[in-house]
Amino acid sequence: MENEILTPQEVADMLKISKCTVYELIKRRELNGYKVGNKLRIDVADVEEYKLKNRKLREKKINKSIQRDSIIPEPDFRHFTGHNNFQERRNALNNFIICGQDNILDVLSRNLRYSSKGINVLRAYEASYSGLFALYKNEVQAVAAHMWDGETGEYNIPFVKSMLPGISTVIINICYRLQGFYVAKNNPKQIKGWEDLKRNDITIINREPGSGSRILLDQYLKLNGINGSKINGYDREAFMPTAIVSAIARGSADIGIGTENTYLHSKEISFIPMQKERYDLIIRKDNSTDSIINAIIQILLSESFKDEMSEAKGYDLSDAGKIVGET
Repeated sequence: MENEILTPQEVADMLKISKCTVYELIKRRELNGYKVGNKLRIDVADVEEYKLKNRKLREKKINKSIQRDSIIPEPDFRHFTGHNNFQERRNALNNFIICGQDNILDVLSRNLRYSSKGINVLRAYEASYSGLFALYKNEVQAVAAHMWDGETGEYNIPFVKSMLPGISTVIINICYRLQGFYVAKNNPKQIKGWEDLKRNDITIINREPGSGSRILLDQYLKLNGINGSKINGYDREAFMPTAIVSAIARGSADIGIGTENTYLHSKEISFIPMQKERYDLIIRKDNSTDSIINAIIQILLSESFKDEMSEAKGYDLSDAGKIVGET
């Protein structure tokens, strides 16, 4: 991934900022960029260097205050632990932090913010596995997850039981989505299933460990007796599905794993559906979250929420708001 070249929009997606902000960072020479013809491009290595340089600055800002409508952009919770005393600060500010990456959570968070007066509803862009770990450490109160267990065929509940021992939770469905393969337009290499990943002429671009898509891939590799180290490109990782789509569109990879709703934004690739997945919200259950749990259920059941999401494709809301499990 070190030599990957990104567009300003891909950098914006990685950093969870606007494309205009990316241009401004380059203009201020805080982020390196260069022209390829008349197009602006940025190396992944330069993005990682920018993130590293600004980590301490972000920590200082977070320590100073977490404002209403804040977004926690860095996909790493290490700066919320230890001496930063995040737990104490979170309680003092009455924050409710929802962890997850899908845009549907922005809609849910906004509606929850309006209906729950006096509570700061915050978003943290963390993948499923590490999000559950943050929930276990009581750093966040809710995690959106799509983690498939190959042994049971069940989503999320087996992971909640094993990763959150002794913690009471309620698991609420947000939506169903399709997981599958991103491939070049019209699938020129005729990729059809998991077994094709063993082919020598196929190169994958992977998601990072802990993401729901990576867990799905690794579970199927295990079920099919495929060694990931034998797959071309298995160690090349991207932190955002948009980066995978772009890599395939550029021809630097043949296949990636992700959800249909990301593919719908690109006209340069095709999507091969492989599995319907359940996307759930796991909420720590205690006296402080009872009213918020009820508010979330009512929002997900509401016609206004479904009407707003009807404009976005790739979401099945047939069970939205349904409690699918409790631990």
